Amino acid sequence: MQTTIFVRSLRIEAHHGVMPQERTIGNTFELDIELHYPPSPEALEHDRLDGTINYADIVDIAKSQMAIPSQLLEHAAERIRRALIQRWPDITGGTVRLTKLTPPVAAQMAGAGVAISW
Repeated sequence: MQTTIFVRSLRIEAHHGVMPQERTIGNTFELDIELHYPPSPEALEHDRLDGTINYADIVDIAKSQMAIPSQLLEHAAERIRRALIQRWPDITGGTVRLTKLTPPVAAQMAGAGVAISW
């Protein structure tokens, strides 16, 4: 048995991109984060927050890492992954999906991005 906690469609304004204007003007990004961890009796049986991963803390970690500009989305997503694992070492796997909603590309699309799964 495993527990999965997730945050879907977290929208954050940030300054990531290869082009200088992307790091100056910024863009809207969307994050999907899914974390797997061992089930905890404190959460499942005793209804205690200290037995789980608090999704509000996931959001805070993601926001703090997104505030650091990167050229590559891979770099930003990996920083988020590492920060989450540092905070909760019992995480056994997951996915960090980072989408730039309006990339500077001459095409109609819902976004472009990366996903890191482990």
